Amino acid sequence: SGLVHYISTPAFKHCIDFMNNDHETQESTEDLTRTMILESKEIMNLLNRDNISIDEVADYHIYPIADNDTPMLSADRLEYTLSNGLGQVKKIWGLDEIKKIYSNIIIVEKEDGTPEMCFKDKEVAERFVEVMSELSILYMDDKRRFGMQLLADIMKRMSNLGIISVPDLYELSEDEVINKIRNCKNYNIAECFDIWKNGLDVKTSDKEIPGKYCINIKAKKRYINPLVRTENGIERISDISDKARNCIE
Repeated sequence: SGLVHYISTPAFKHCIDFMNNDHETQESTEDLTRTMILESKEIMNLLNRDNISIDEVADYHIYPIADNDTPMLSADRLEYTLSNGLGQVKKIWGLDEIKKIYSNIIIVEKEDGTPEMCFKDKEVAERFVEVMSELSILYMDDKRRFGMQLLADIMKRMSNLGIISVPDLYELSEDEVINKIRNCKNYNIAECFDIWKNGLDVKTSDKEIPGKYCINIKAKKRYINPLVRTENGIERISDISDKARNCIE
């Protein structure tokens, strides 16, 4: 289920969620997962070979270890925090520290019977939360939200004009999609893309400025408050660590 989770991810990934007005949950493209599995003879043959039902893999949300509600730790949140801190978003830690964090995680069963990832040591959990919080601020900054929305609006305009289609976002490479944008002479689309590509900074204002591209958009709030094993049992890190609680807040 985790393996095919991103099978329905189009070109420009979460920018298309912005195009679909799903910027706060960023799950709009997941609706196609089942359809794309069913339409793939290769994947269906493999599932049938291994006696796996499509219902077991089409929705990874049914597996708490793969995905669960914020602020719990799941494989999805663990993966992007580790990789984004390795340099995907910002270089904060190296492979040795990632290995230390990954090796510190166990699976525990909570009182309601559902499993969840849990850190064995408070200090490791604190470091994870510290890096997660630094990354979370970057996920929501003005440049990131502006950049994703401008690209999403470019794609929406091209879609409305019939210059690009939803299948194109899956069947073409990102380079091919970018070439379509660059070759588009209508409605200043290519010029807007150059602004997006070459922009170095984002201006902010308390009110909309006439004649300017202005957006006011909320961001998906990403934070993690993981479990940690203590002498008193399994607890949330924010309940036993002022440092972690301050990072989360």
